Amino acid sequence: MPSLVEIVEYTDRYLRIREIGDWENALNGLQIENSGRVTKIGAAVDISTRVLAAAAKQDVDLLLVHHGLFWPGLQTVTGAFHRQLKLALENGIAVYSAHLPLDVHHVVGNNARLAAALGLRSTTRFFEEKGQLIGLKARASISSDELVRKLEKSLGGKVKPFPFGPKKTKTIGIITGGAGSEIYRVAQEKIDTFITGEAPHWAAVAAEELGINLLLGGHYATETFGVKALATRLSEKFSLPWQFIDRSTGL
Repeated sequence: MPSLVEIVEYTDRYLRIREIGDWENALNGLQIENSGRVTKIGAAVDISTRVLAAAAKQDVDLLLVHHGLFWPGLQTVTGAFHRQLKLALENGIAVYSAHLPLDVHHVVGNNARLAAALGLRSTTRFFEEKGQLIGLKARASISSDELVRKLEKSLGGKVKPFPFGPKKTKTIGIITGGAGSEIYRVAQEKIDTFITGEAPHWAAVAAEELGINLLLGGHYATETFGVKALATRLSEKFSLPWQFIDRSTGL
């Protein structure tokens, strides 16, 4: 049976946790340890009381998440935070979080897996954030309507399209999550079709002014890929079962 230390050390190296810049509150890596025993891996986009309760019910003792415990910043151990810690500690659930290191990974990253699901090949990196290029772009000639259909199939849900760009794409850009507010910077990369999770109201106006297609697949939906792919990788590497804990926010 692999130990928690073994799995964490491998995952840190594989995702280059110490090399990838991120927002301070991401606190990438192991956030809660357990006794050191791992028998089942769980994967979820966000940590929450519902996710931890489901993990405990399903006998998960290592939980991989994209958005970890400390996004709100320094806080007292009361209320919801106390409840979450109590659930993890009483049920022996170790928590491992990976934000930008999981977004940018060339194999299991959110952007890489979504690009692969859409059949996009020969992708290149673009859009610098925190010292690294976090998005992917690809030359592809496909009708915007067909791209929406493929995206909905890949995400398993509806996409909100703002079709102000060409009817047939030339360059598609992907940044999963909440990158819609960066639409002006994205447009500077000569991208005519931008796929992301969510955007503020004004980004739809900007898409029309810029003459690009903006496709919003949902913050949650576009970021399920990475944790699933990472859990699959660890499952194969360490011969452990894994379970996806689906608790969609609807956003």
